[in-house]
Amino acid sequence: MTSSGFDRAPTVEIPRLRLRAHTAADFPACIPLWNDPIVTRFIGGRPFTEEEVWQRVQRYAGSWVLLGHGFWVIEEKATAKVIGEIGIMDAKRDIDPPFGDNLELGWALLPEVHGKGYASEALEAVIGWEARVLNAPSVICIIDPDNAPSIRLAEKFGFVEHARSTYKGTPTTQYIRKRPA
Repeated sequence: MTSSGFDRAPTVEIPRLRLRAHTAADFPACIPLWNDPIVTRFIGGRPFTEEEVWQRVQRYAGSWVLLGHGFWVIEEKATAKVIGEIGIMDAKRDIDPPFGDNLELGWALLPEVHGKGYASEALEAVIGWEARVLNAPSVICIIDPDNAPSIRLAEKFGFVEHARSTYKGTPTTQYIRKRPA
């Protein structure tokens, strides 16, 4: 264990999914996720290069060591297939209004698994983990105003619109979820 308490992401098991640490061996499975124009339409607006995907995998692994939180691979238990990523980050985004001390939650899943409830199950597990381990007063997510499925998912878990922003020239909406009293 490091001073953050983790040397890698802890495994979180839920009935259909396994949330686990990224490994170098996941790199080939992450490329289709970040190359898919449906996934990246609202996350960066373009498919990511292999170099960018590799840097992302490394950043996710390192975040756990440095900060004690980060992103997990979402693995479908029945097939052991990597179907997405989800997690908590401190991206230090240059955004107005700034996030302050709020952590950011994010997720991305392959289009072939959209509509199967996996994002909802994974988000519920991450919110539960965050409450048990980090217990932040609130968490934020940023969502493109045209990304109706992600907005519905965030609202399902108690996120409410916090602010309209522009991030890297793209309109975005900040949603906040405050710890229930």
